[in-house]
Amino acid sequence: MNRQEAQAILDRFSGKRVLVVGDVWGRVNRVSPEAPVLVVDAESHTFVPGGAANVVHNLRALGAETVVAGVIGRDAVGERLIEELHLLGADTSAVVHAEDRPTTQKTRIVAGSQQIVRVDREKRDALPAEAARELVGRASELLTVCDALLFSDYDKGVLREDTVRSLLAAARQSGAVVTANPKPVSAVLYAGADVAQLNRTEAEQASGAHLTRAPEDTFHAVGARLRETMGVRNLLVTRSSQGLTVFKDDGAFVDLPAHLVEVYDGTGAGDSTIAALTLALASGADVEAAAAIGNAAGGAVVRHVGVVTAAPNEIAALF
Repeated sequence: MNRQEAQAILDRFSGKRVLVVGDVWGRVNRVSPEAPVLVVDAESHTFVPGGAANVVHNLRALGAETVVAGVIGRDAVGERLIEELHLLGADTSAVVHAEDRPTTQKTRIVAGSQQIVRVDREKRDALPAEAARELVGRASELLTVCDALLFSDYDKGVLREDTVRSLLAAARQSGAVVTANPKPVSAVLYAGADVAQLNRTEAEQASGAHLTRAPEDTFHAVGARLRETMGVRNLLVTRSSQGLTVFKDDGAFVDLPAHLVEVYDGTGAGDSTIAALTLALASGADVEAAAAIGNAAGGAVVRHVGVVTAAPNEIAALF
């Protein structure tokens, strides 16, 4: 794909409407000037939407309209998270309040550039049936006016099997593209999705194979079998410095090399990849072209420190 072809796809992103369903949370970074010791004096802190909310941020940066379906508690963190999503321009009408859990919050204590510890406040039990029905009802209604459904699954209890199946059926009825970024434990829930994305470590865990130093033919054979086991139309496996591989429903695979950029931080690159890929599919690109766009989005964000988003012009510049 050349830059002109990539730009033509990117130009179609504006106005596409994506429903993001999954685990949303607030991420707080507390920064201390002290050395990494047990007692630190907090100098500053930041609050950033995380999980599925970071996918929303990426989609918004690419020009899409977004709807969020997730779960928060009735607490100050949940209120702040909704405020931050509104500031991003996201529709939060499908966010459900659950009485049985707090809003997930991850607090990182950082000294200089080194993270000392992370404290998670969350409940990972399966969402109660009543809350799950409310989420499915709201999300299914909104899917009728969406171009794509993106599952962002961090295994926090929101995406139960019946929830996923109901939303997959609703997406098929509405004609929406379906993509998923699951965890290994939930990978088999997304059968029928157009694309599921795993990183190499997750693919290893989901398949039960050792892939870190495996020969290329072994990796490709395992990936092809894993796609069949998951029942997805296409499986995308991100491979860090080796780029990514798409395993297609016809049994073929496509390797896309990583872009030659200086890597500073890989945090959030997977979110950028799945967001750009989803919009490319929703804009009419085939899976190989969509994967190339996603690969470039991931390459654009690793050049920065911290969790950032990729702009369309940054993606186009890599072709």
